[in-house]
Amino acid sequence: MKAYYERRAPEYDDWWRGTGLFASRHRPGWHEEAAALARTLETLPPARTLDVACGTGFLTQHLPGEITGLDQSASMLELAQAKVPDGRFLQADALELPFADDSFERVLTSFFYGHLEEPDRAVFLREARRVATELVVVDSALHEDVRPLEWQERVLNDGSRWQVFKRFFESDQLADELGGGRTVFAGRWFVAVQA
Repeated sequence: MKAYYERRAPEYDDWWRGTGLFASRHRPGWHEEAAALARTLETLPPARTLDVACGTGFLTQHLPGEITGLDQSASMLELAQAKVPDGRFLQADALELPFADDSFERVLTSFFYGHLEEPDRAVFLREARRVATELVVVDSALHEDVRPLEWQERVLNDGSRWQVFKRFFESDQLADELGGGRTVFAGRWFVAVQA
């Protein structure tokens, strides 16, 4: 997975923008829903936030407050820093967060939790709760074109093919899995739960 995301960094935002290899995908309402998700994040109360697996910073740039971004990919972090010049970004493992207990008010993670298999999910949740009291998880919504759990083949612009574990969520199911919480966004494509 580390090699996949490092190689995907320069083209990752194509997924958000519907460009490149994603230009021909039929995703009705995608752009409107992505904009609504960004607005939802912008309305969260400002907080000292750790964005775990921040990627290119596509959603990070919409977070209010003092932002620290963490990712395993140096290439992703370079792109994120350009989007959020006032943020602090560091390369580290999301399952061993290099911070003291209660270093942040909020941990946010987007499109990372759904890639975790057990027992990594439990490890991540324990680490997130160790460094912050609030957790916001943004991930892919369960809809008619997908199964709740899939192994997907992903193809990059260079033609390389990668197998990726992926889960899709209904907001109530995600909230239950996080040990309770409230839905802050529920759409066809995206869900977000605050726990």
